[in-house]
Amino acid sequence: MAIRLKDLTDCPELLSGGHRACAGCTAPSVIRQFLLAAGKDTVVGCATGCMEVVTTIYPYTAWRVPFIHNAFENSAATISGAEAAYNALRRRGRIPADKRINFIAMGGDGGTYDIGLQSLSGALERGHRMLYICYDNHAYMNTGIQRSGATPKGAATSTAPAGKVHLGKEQHRKDLTAIVLGHNVPYLAQAAPHNPRDLIAKVQRALEIDGPTFINVLAPCHRGWRIKVEESMAMARLAVETCFFPLFEVDHGVWKISYKPKEKKPLVEWLKPQGRFAHLFKPGEGEAVLAELQAEVDRKWAELLECEARSKARAEAAANAQAS
Repeated sequence: MAIRLKDLTDCPELLSGGHRACAGCTAPSVIRQFLLAAGKDTVVGCATGCMEVVTTIYPYTAWRVPFIHNAFENSAATISGAEAAYNALRRRGRIPADKRINFIAMGGDGGTYDIGLQSLSGALERGHRMLYICYDNHAYMNTGIQRSGATPKGAATSTAPAGKVHLGKEQHRKDLTAIVLGHNVPYLAQAAPHNPRDLIAKVQRALEIDGPTFINVLAPCHRGWRIKVEESMAMARLAVETCFFPLFEVDHGVWKISYKPKEKKPLVEWLKPQGRFAHLFKPGEGEAVLAELQAEVDRKWAELLECEARSKARAEAAANAQAS
């Protein structure tokens, strides 16, 4: 669906100003964009984390839709329960049959990749009609920038510092989108806030589907990434241009890359502005890690291109068989 940004200016603002997010934080932009797609008939559950803390400090709330604060581990479980209650009330006639409510669970990478993974997996497997959105900022930013399963290899965090023995985190980041794909959900995608048309269109598509859907959204954090406040959106764009965080969707088994850079940029252009990777650029220290990170990005981008090509070939074969 083509999104005209001018049309969105008439939509109500469902996240109020005055919340306590850091200047330059991209996660509120993610929230504003998905609420533009979802509309006011939406229930949102949010795991403990940055966005819960900054939007709902008692007795205030920035949310203009029903909002449930969940513990770190159970955002998906809570919203799947809300969706089940809605279905029960519709069966009893307490909610009109034509009253459709959107159910969105969200969490950061700490509450999604790690602590909430079991809850997310259960909700996906049970098949609830809900969308889960992860705002991925690569660490537990709310509690002191500790490493998470989403933290890239080589990044320095408070619990994986860079020093003489270790050059930051030693493991590659978890491929959460691939884990969700293994649950055979009807729709999943990756998006980034610098491209609102793409993100909003993906949320709209996800909410059309009567089943569990998932969108992983990159959400740069200037404090944890050690970048300038005004660089957050630019870093989201660079993550996509280097193919570190490609934009794609899988819709009922059909793969589609939403954006292909005209010229794939080298990963160092994304890594070098970030203070969390500064130690890798000291002479004689991080060359091997930098080469490994680039090789991993190249490998995964090639795999994604292959998945899209195979998907397109299957669709063409099916169309030809039907035509004959």
